[in-house]
Amino acid sequence: MAGYLLRRLLLVIPTLLGIITINFAVVQFAPGGPVEQMIAELKGKGDSTARMTGGGTEVAAADPGSYRGARGLEPEMVAEIKRMFGFDKPALTRYWHMLRDYASFDFGRSFFRDQTVLGLLAQKMPVSISLGLWSTLLVYLVSIPLGIAKAVRDGSRFDVMTSAAVLVGYAVPGFLFAILLVVLFAGGSFVQWFPLRGLASSGAETWPWPARIADYLWHIVLPTTALVVGGFASLTMLTKNSFLEEIRKHYVTTARAKGASERRVLYGHVFRNAMLLVVAGFPAAFIGILFSSSLLVEIVFSLDGIGLLGFESAIRRDYPVMFGTLYIFTLLGLVMQIIGDLMYTVVDPRIDFESRS
Repeated sequence: MAGYLLRRLLLVIPTLLGIITINFAVVQFAPGGPVEQMIAELKGKGDSTARMTGGGTEVAAADPGSYRGARGLEPEMVAEIKRMFGFDKPALTRYWHMLRDYASFDFGRSFFRDQTVLGLLAQKMPVSISLGLWSTLLVYLVSIPLGIAKAVRDGSRFDVMTSAAVLVGYAVPGFLFAILLVVLFAGGSFVQWFPLRGLASSGAETWPWPARIADYLWHIVLPTTALVVGGFASLTMLTKNSFLEEIRKHYVTTARAKGASERRVLYGHVFRNAMLLVVAGFPAAFIGILFSSSLLVEIVFSLDGIGLLGFESAIRRDYPVMFGTLYIFTLLGLVMQIIGDLMYTVVDPRIDFESRS
């Protein structure tokens, strides 16, 4: 197993390198970078000032130093903007500098926030991790019992009725459920039982711990519900199909023929084999909820987490934050895949990745 883990860890390096390289190359051809945005903002401010005075271009011509935005930026200022963002160097030079810094986890500073990228990630990560952990745990707590019950009652009315609910959960994205919950329970058109924004009320930092915990749980109900409703369907069907496959095997028939009770057969023999895929997939499920499903939910509920940070950084072309979060997400995803492989061996020690050809 040690040799297998070593090979997997060594594969992390070229995988990270490939993903970063492809995304860096794509960004070079994307229009509307930070330099262009800054120039557009400066020109817009100049145009606004000119319109307010009513002079427009004629005023700018009369006083060349007053309305720089109305007549375009001077080449020296454009060069200074490029130098400020680091775009005065060739793309290949910037790429090598980025790889050198990323090797030591130095992601630089945000273009538009007066913070380092690591500082921003450390500030936003607790919100996303909190949302991801609660959602993943609740998804498992709902999906596993429901999947087992559907497998035991396969073809019954209960199975058909719950399959309809599972189909709705699978077909409708989590962010649509989030919007529906806002409309129904957060003051949209009906009642306002839950808050709409953030994970804490204003001034909650001065409250005693029991009140702060209750306030936090009150705020997280709707976003967690949206993620659970949108994410439990696939795991429920995976659990059901895994149990059905094991129930139909010969060792289950033998155990029943020997007089074992149905509960003993189900939880003493079937459960361990059927739950192999489900339990081992927990790390991947957590990463999926944390870094993909929660993105739009964070935007809907104005949760100041990694998803909202990545969205705003992409809109503003804040490349250090974009590449820094991409690097961290990719690294965590690869590590979680390795942990998932380890979970297979924990659930079933008979699995040996080292012996595979």
